[in-house]
Amino acid sequence: MADPLRGWGCSEPFLLFILLGTLWEAGAGHIRYSVPEELDKGSFVGNIAKDLGLEPRELEERGVRIVSRGRTQLFALNPRSGSLVTADRIDREELCAQSARCLVSFNILVENKMKMYGVEVEITDINDNFPRFRDEEVKVKVNENAAVGTPLVLPFARDADVGVNSLQRYQLSSNIHFSLDEKSGGDGQKYPELVLEQPLDREKVPVHDLLLTALDGGDPILSGTTHIHVMVLDANDNAPLFTQPEYRVSVPENIAVGTRLRKISETFQLDSNLGEISTVQPLDYEESRFYNMEVVAQDGGALLASAKVLITVQDVNDNAPEVLLTSLSSTVSEDCLPGTIIALFSVHDGDSGENGEIVCSIPRNLPFKLEKSVDNYYHLLTTRALDREEISDYNITVTVTDLADINDNPPIFLHTSYYTYIPENNPRGISIFSVNAHDPDSGKNAQVTYALAEDKFQGMPLSSYVSINSDTGALYALRSFDYEQVRELQLWVTASDNGDPPLSSNVSLSLFILDQNDNAPEILYPALPIDGSTGVELAPRSAEPGYLVTKVVAVDRDSGQNAWLSYRLLKASEPGLFTVGLHTGEVRTARALLDRDAIKQNLVVVVQDHGQPPLSATVTLTVAVADSIPDVLADLGSLEPSTDPDDSGLTLYLVVAVASVSCVFLAFVIALLTLRLRRWYTSRALQASGSGLAGLPASHFVGVDGVRAFLQTYSHEVSLTADSRGSHVIFPQPNYADTLISQESCEKSEPLLIPEKINA
Repeated sequence: MADPLRGWGCSEPFLLFILLGTLWEAGAGHIRYSVPEELDKGSFVGNIAKDLGLEPRELEERGVRIVSRGRTQLFALNPRSGSLVTADRIDREELCAQSARCLVSFNILVENKMKMYGVEVEITDINDNFPRFRDEEVKVKVNENAAVGTPLVLPFARDADVGVNSLQRYQLSSNIHFSLDEKSGGDGQKYPELVLEQPLDREKVPVHDLLLTALDGGDPILSGTTHIHVMVLDANDNAPLFTQPEYRVSVPENIAVGTRLRKISETFQLDSNLGEISTVQPLDYEESRFYNMEVVAQDGGALLASAKVLITVQDVNDNAPEVLLTSLSSTVSEDCLPGTIIALFSVHDGDSGENGEIVCSIPRNLPFKLEKSVDNYYHLLTTRALDREEISDYNITVTVTDLADINDNPPIFLHTSYYTYIPENNPRGISIFSVNAHDPDSGKNAQVTYALAEDKFQGMPLSSYVSINSDTGALYALRSFDYEQVRELQLWVTASDNGDPPLSSNVSLSLFILDQNDNAPEILYPALPIDGSTGVELAPRSAEPGYLVTKVVAVDRDSGQNAWLSYRLLKASEPGLFTVGLHTGEVRTARALLDRDAIKQNLVVVVQDHGQPPLSATVTLTVAVADSIPDVLADLGSLEPSTDPDDSGLTLYLVVAVASVSCVFLAFVIALLTLRLRRWYTSRALQASGSGLAGLPASHFVGVDGVRAFLQTYSHEVSLTADSRGSHVIFPQPNYADTLISQESCEKSEPLLIPEKINA
């Protein structure tokens, strides 16, 4: 038959070799006892046979035995009396230090029925330890001019006992200069202080010898003493000062020896010059989790200060799980029922927390399972009927692992990159998106925090645009976005775990701003003149259908369909005369122009985008129907200016033009009359002299009728009213029949004027 236990090791899986054979049962229970420390070997603890419901002789018959995890057996079974007795003297302080309760746990196995009973024995304290000072003599220095009430730090005592048996108070020998005060620390430790009650005089008494006594509360009371030599020194002004009254530091238990800390004891040493505390021996979390002591700083002038130092030892996963096989059957009957116990074993890990939590497992393709029993004990049971002819033996590997985790995995995002959209004009603080990263580690190594990588956009930090929740990965908008200013943001999100050192990973996030229809179309042409007057477009009466009169040009600052523009004729003074291109904005004639069509045509064109809801803008066009500019000017009176009385710039221009022409014409008439009078005066002079006129043609002189004809030819009509909108100017066509000298007179010889007719 093969060896039932193979590959056995404290940190390795173990192998069970099982043959089909016999059947067992299992059970569980708890038994508790209490016993004082320091009892002699073989001292009675409890009647274990009675508590198990057995006779003393049955202990050996049923294979009752104590099973415990790899420590020295503190208790034994007396098969004759059926009692549980001490296996040796038990020192509570060595076993549990100063823990409030000292419990020893083990298990009793009833072998023949595979029943396991948990047993707890509380070791109670007796007053077997004196309070002890570290030094038998201590020197304390004080300045002779120290003020009354000045406290002086004294060494404190320790008592290994607990409860009332521990240190309770201090006493100071009688003297007139000093009194004793006690203070309690956060750990319950009592600290003595020497208080100055009267001024000191170094010349009279340079040294004061005192006796400090520490007493416990046991029965009888035990005590310890130390001699205090108070050295009175010359004046000193400044006492040392610690930066803080209490120092706390946490260190891993596997810290290297010699590492600087903040503690001094048998485990630590203090550099008296630098104040550095370092280890002198390895730390063990399983032996001591806290160290609490006091450090005193004193200058050469006897002034001193003190500070407490608390060192917490952190557990490190430095203990592999241990497996202890308690009972094993090498054979089992093939007709055994499901649930038959095959083996009993215990597991233990000396670490704490997740480092000490254990998981046991076996391969899934076997007809067996593991079931937790008492404490850290496990049963191996069958799950179905066994068939020896099919399989005669099984090799079962039990794997035991702790839950300690090493931070060897960074957080992982589900995607390599992300993108999301947000409409512009969003409310501030709105949630934009959420990223999520998973860390396959456990504990704090799997706790993920999120942050945005620092960067700038348009001269501003990205953190002013978007924020992220460090715990959930949710992103929020810190401002209302405007698509016309910001169309896209490129962000980098960092996910970091809480391991030591922390691991992290990055992912890109593209944030696209969606355009909304928040901009109406803007008309570029025809543009409204800055003086408010109405622009006029010209359409000749000879224009054919489809003639391009003008084009409305507009833009929209939005994008996509929000910027798609369409044009239509909203209103016209004469419907059917003009059309507007739906997509081009071109204004064209829809038919031939007729003489009856008014010279002034008003058109209202609307430009609309395709947003939801759509936005629009309108423009009013004035089209003048005429073949030439003079035709337009001839009918300007029918062209209404702007509805605003102040918008009459065209009328103003016409008035100025008429005034200018009138001035020029008046100057011309004056010059003409002056010339006429001068010639008339010259003719009179020639007549008087009787000579010089016979050879001049009469056509060289312009008579009054000729002047009248000239005036009639270039006359104009000006009508100005108080209402400038009613002002108009008419330039009639020249009357070529009225000339200064008719064509007929130019072809005939005119007789000379006789002086008598002139004078008539």
